[in-house]
Amino acid sequence: MYAESSQRVLRLKPYLDRAEPAPTLLKMLVGVQLAGLREDAGLAQDQAARALGFSAAKLSRIEAGKGRKPPAEADVRALLKLYEADEHEASVLLELLRRAGEPGWWQRYDKRLMPEWFERLVGLQEAAAAIRTFEIQYVPGLLQTPAYTHAVVRRGLPVAPENEVHRRVELRARRARLLHRPDAPQLWAIVDESVLLRVLGSKAVMREQLEHLIEMAQKPHVTVQVVPLDVTNASAPAIPVTYLRFGGLDLPDVVYLEHIRSVNFLEDRDETEEYRVALDRLADEALTPRESLALLRETMEQRYPAE
Repeated sequence: MYAESSQRVLRLKPYLDRAEPAPTLLKMLVGVQLAGLREDAGLAQDQAARALGFSAAKLSRIEAGKGRKPPAEADVRALLKLYEADEHEASVLLELLRRAGEPGWWQRYDKRLMPEWFERLVGLQEAAAAIRTFEIQYVPGLLQTPAYTHAVVRRGLPVAPENEVHRRVELRARRARLLHRPDAPQLWAIVDESVLLRVLGSKAVMREQLEHLIEMAQKPHVTVQVVPLDVTNASAPAIPVTYLRFGGLDLPDVVYLEHIRSVNFLEDRDETEEYRVALDRLADEALTPRESLALLRETMEQRYPAE
């Protein structure tokens, strides 16, 4: 047990040294470690909840790392005591909890631009080791240029004041900076060819956007694949999909699905596995990264020639 505890501590300590706060990741880490300690103690979730007078829903939220704020320190200390956690491991976990309370950059935006579901998505993307995405209507947000984003926002919010549109464009550009970090996640983006043909803003905006896609697709941590229009039987999901994977700490993969009036976050292994398989199959049906890059260049020059 001591050896297992020491190994967990060694795996957690690097997250105390991150220069940028990562509250979403740290909340998840705290929850996963507490769940592991509970299992080591031989307690089911409902048993642990009853022992401390928690509701089952409360302990479930703590272990899932959900909610805008991290769990209360008093609650975490009570759980650590119940599980008879090793003193050193407990101290590391409490330090992670403290750092989970530090605001990420995205938490400084007002709640109208950053509702809770969107805050969670951004926090998960900031924490992810790998991001896979499929888009059927727009260039993936992390790969958009400001001018293209402006056209997307204006299309969705035609009567919004210009200062609000500007703030939304600024927010998306700030999100995209994660691809330029030294520890940038791997991004694997699959887009339908129709995305390249649909003119948003102007042909000049589209040329700039395709130039940016071409540039990003050549980076070692970015893969772009295009599903051509002549692949009529592609096994593409009917909605955009974002699949997030985290680095080696027993954190569950998360799938984000965006509908017209709602969003879903899936964490159940059986559900996320279905989407992983679907994205794998779609990648097999799409053009290879090299072929996709050639199509991007051809589309840019033929449809959006330089003026």
